[in-house]
Amino acid sequence: MRALLGIAFLALMLQTMGCASPQLRAERAAMTKKAVAESLENKHLRIDVRSMSTFRYGSRTVSYGFYLELKGDTLESYLPYLGQVYQGAAISQSEGLNFEAPIISYHEAHPKKGLTRIELRVKTKEDLYDYILEIYETGTAFIRVRGQNRDSISFDGDCVV
Repeated sequence: MRALLGIAFLALMLQTMGCASPQLRAERAAMTKKAVAESLENKHLRIDVRSMSTFRYGSRTVSYGFYLELKGDTLESYLPYLGQVYQGAAISQSEGLNFEAPIISYHEAHPKKGLTRIELRVKTKEDLYDYILEIYETGTAFIRVRGQNRDSISFDGDCVV
């Protein structure tokens, strides 16, 4: 009997929590949307990466700690790299895409509602990189990186708001 009452109480609690969840989810979504919009407006945005995808090696989950950060006119990239490097014996594949560099060109577009696409170019001592960031108002983000001397690679992650 006591176990039955415990199960009934647990079911009641779960039902009560379920009623509040849609409202709570809507409030969180609105807060995330506002925070992402402010980050884009200020050109200060950080994306924590969850996974990467390459043509040669497929998709992989990445460990915690990799990110891409847009800080005004500077890009800080701390991303893993898996692919072919075509030039530059001094470039170590184990270094990844780790640098902080000024942005040479920046273009922002809104191809559809809820999506911001940023195309930017940076030059480091190793390579010239084109980054394409697709940022959704939900906080989800996709990053594509093309280097002149490397295979392309893409990442997906979440905006830190």
